[in-house]
Amino acid sequence: MQAGDPSANGDGARSRGPSEYLNIGTFRFWFGGQRWEWSDEVARMHGYEPNDVEPTTQLLLSHKHPDDRAHVQELLDYALQSEGSFSSRHRFLDTAGTVHDAIVVADRMLDESGAVLGTEGYYIDLTDTLDETRQEVLDEALPDLVESRAAIEQAKGVLMSVYRVSAQQAFRVLQWRSQETNVKLRALAKQLLDEMANLPAPSTAVQSQFDHLLLTVHERISSEPAD
Repeated sequence: MQAGDPSANGDGARSRGPSEYLNIGTFRFWFGGQRWEWSDEVARMHGYEPNDVEPTTQLLLSHKHPDDRAHVQELLDYALQSEGSFSSRHRFLDTAGTVHDAIVVADRMLDESGAVLGTEGYYIDLTDTLDETRQEVLDEALPDLVESRAAIEQAKGVLMSVYRVSAQQAFRVLQWRSQETNVKLRALAKQLLDEMANLPAPSTAVQSQFDHLLLTVHERISSEPAD
């Protein structure tokens, strides 16, 4: 993706969608100088009010769950050395000590000439903090007819495997991409499955490549409104 707002998808207000029920924020990481930017949502995930602190590699690592910190450090080192994206499934602690379960979905950040500047993408907080009312609204947005479609179920399985998330969390992520890209959920899932065959055998780079696929698959689908 070229440098810019990773959540940008045209002007105007969006309709209500899964992003209102998933806690999602954006980030950018410039390799030169290891400079970070995070959205207000990501700041709040970590327990800070917007502009309270400046995000740094040291600060972000200090919030990682002790059992996941070394893994995240390795992924950051790999991204810097390979000029690849920083993508991860890990836990972090906010300032109150609450554990959050999150996935980071990212792609490379490029300048106009195609040179790699860094990585940008999304923090998706999977922690189950939905209140009862929001859960009821979310349940109404998941009709049985849609959930039973084979392509969607298979795509959910892929996300569950790659990101180690539950079926419900995987479905929310697919709905989020459908809403963000204005592409029908079934078409998005089918295209995702079709292109999975193009990925290499499992390796340390698989997750980064899957993130790229997830964030760009809508570009290869003819224009259709989102479900």
